[in-house]
Amino acid sequence: MAQAPQVQAQPGATSAGAARSRIPGVRGWGRDSRGKSAWRRGWILAALALLVTCVLLFHREIPNRVGNLGSLVETFLPWTALALPVLLVLGLVRRSATALVALLLPVLAWGNLFGALLTDKSGGPYDFTVVQHNVNASNTDIAGTVAVLEAAKPDVIALEELSAGHELDAFRQDLAAEYPYHVVEGTVGLWSKDRLSDSGPVDIKIGWTRALRTTVDTPHGAVAVYVAHMPSVRVNLDAGFTANQRDNSAQALGQALAAEKLSRVVLLGDLNGTMNDRSLAPVTSQMRSAQGSAGSGFGFSWPASLPMARIDQIMTRGVKPTDAWTLPRTGSDHLPIAARIEL
Repeated sequence: MAQAPQVQAQPGATSAGAARSRIPGVRGWGRDSRGKSAWRRGWILAALALLVTCVLLFHREIPNRVGNLGSLVETFLPWTALALPVLLVLGLVRRSATALVALLLPVLAWGNLFGALLTDKSGGPYDFTVVQHNVNASNTDIAGTVAVLEAAKPDVIALEELSAGHELDAFRQDLAAEYPYHVVEGTVGLWSKDRLSDSGPVDIKIGWTRALRTTVDTPHGAVAVYVAHMPSVRVNLDAGFTANQRDNSAQALGQALAAEKLSRVVLLGDLNGTMNDRSLAPVTSQMRSAQGSAGSGFGFSWPASLPMARIDQIMTRGVKPTDAWTLPRTGSDHLPIAARIEL
């Protein structure tokens, strides 16, 4: 019986499956040594991506009862972005399609929360320029600090952590030529090119004066300006995020702002908290962030050596911010910040 002719494979011929395995970017994404496909690998990485997503979407649900954990997370919430490239690299190393698809969730959540801050929203007419700076009580370069602040050509300059004595006298002397009007209450002060009236301290419930309110009589009308320095917060293993005193001050400042009779209001201060921190809601719920409205980027202001959070704020009500930015470093551990405002 005749045998069917045998067809010899041509040199270099391969099966379709083998050919597919050599396609760039596909090789190695099949089953691993334990028989798991790309969709069955990397479930732990996918779970971590979901955890980051939950933190971004539901950070308000993280309780503050234990060590003010919720406020601590919200203070550094933008930095969750650092987890995204790590998860991406691990997903590629693991060759897990599941992990990479799951990674899309925190990317979208982060973009929804912070993506708008990455665009430049500055521009437009302005009538009023403000500068805010915690000068640091141990600042030894008063002249250099004043030079940085005046370079922004502000109409008003708000300062916190003013020390009575030589430092305060030095600021008064160096600012007097350009800013003939000023008010100081406790450790905070405001210097202005325009006349001030109705000035006085604001009680933020800490036992000494760290906030003031004044009316700046601009050529475009009266503007109520508040300067505040909230109590400091600390992070330690025993007590967690110790922010209770600051939170009580936020309540008091919020009440003062709510009672303000002038329609145009500007708040300048070191609030020791970010716009994301729920505990500052008594203030942030009724004021508009100049950085968020008219800035470019996050505008981190502290610590000056490696800024990681924007705890210095310029907020407005009844006026329109048109630009916001940080100034060069001074002798303080905070960066100065500035904003232009259309009255």
